[in-house]
Amino acid sequence: MGRGKILIRRIDNTSSRQVTFSKRRNGLLKKAKELAILCDAQVGLIIFSSTEKPYEFSNTSMKLIIERYNKTKDEHQQLLNPVSELKKEAAILRQQLQELQQNYRQFMGEQLSGLTIKDLLNLESRLETSLRGIRVKKEQILHNEIQELSWKGSLMHQENLELFQKVNIIQEQNVDLCKKAFGTRDANAVNGNSSTPYYFAISRELHAPIHLQLSPPEPLNFETPARVSNSR
Repeated sequence: MGRGKILIRRIDNTSSRQVTFSKRRNGLLKKAKELAILCDAQVGLIIFSSTEKPYEFSNTSMKLIIERYNKTKDEHQQLLNPVSELKKEAAILRQQLQELQQNYRQFMGEQLSGLTIKDLLNLESRLETSLRGIRVKKEQILHNEIQELSWKGSLMHQENLELFQKVNIIQEQNVDLCKKAFGTRDANAVNGNSSTPYYFAISRELHAPIHLQLSPPEPLNFETPARVSNSR
């Protein structure tokens, strides 16, 4: 005959309850061991008797199994309840903002009444470190600007020299034109002669500003030939 069904309820008799606990506990531990071996699973089993006596089984470290369970549980809760996670992150960010605001006020010399000597010295050291960093950055920017201005000044000086050379070439060409227009004369005399239509006044100093002046041509005088008398 088959075994009859057992009513699942609390056993009132203390001795029978203890015997049943011992048998079923051993059976449960055996099933847990078989499950770990057959299925290559990580199994952790903890049992507390009615007398608060613990019994446990694990095929690996029970501590690692508990840590893995807690981590998986937290991740599962975060997926199921993203709103609570956002509230938690918002609370953390709010706390960080309050700390930053407090540090800012202390840097500005406010809310220093509750600080000790050690805290004040630490705050002073942080301020000095910040000032050193600011000075280094300022000197670097000024140095870069000075180098850029020096480079631009060198370019302007080079352009000035090139312009001076071009003006000299123009002057020499003017002298040649005067020679062709008024005959072969001394170059310096032609350049300074008043009959020359235009002349250039040039400073010979390389670093001095160059001044070009044009003088208007003087009017040419034409003599009217005398009338020839008719002799009869």
